[in-house]
Amino acid sequence: MTKGVVKVYYGDGRGKSSSAFGNAVLSAAKGDTAIMIEFLKKKVSIEGEYLKRLEPELKLFRFAKSEKSFAELSESEKLEESQNLKNGFNYGKKVISTAACDVLVLDEILGLVDEKIIDIEDLKNVLDMRPEEMTIILTGRKLPEAIKDDVDEIYCIMPE
Repeated sequence: MTKGVVKVYYGDGRGKSSSAFGNAVLSAAKGDTAIMIEFLKKKVSIEGEYLKRLEPELKLFRFAKSEKSFAELSESEKLEESQNLKNGFNYGKKVISTAACDVLVLDEILGLVDEKIIDIEDLKNVLDMRPEEMTIILTGRKLPEAIKDDVDEIYCIMPE
């Protein structure tokens, strides 16, 4: 079995999620299994329906219930949605602890740290749980200094 890595796509540029998704598709095309968990994004049904065609090799999960992005929510809505997002994070921990896939994409997970929905130590602990053969891909706008030592490949995506 191939040794996995931890990759991060971060920055203010567009294409972080697309890059992570592309990694997952390439992995699935090679016969591996991939799971993508999206955080802090609007609930979009059209792309979700399309992605169901890629199952069982690639599965997409969204735990957010709101039709709005997290930034558009009121404070009371953010509290409720934060719990949904924590459930998604806990599902990600379960995927890692059970080695349920070869590639796990945690899309916008760095935003959960930035929004203080999860603690940086929670994220570090999850990365420490990673089976050696699993690849984990993290995305978000800001890369916390505290996880740089836990990451094998870092890609900064910035607009010109």
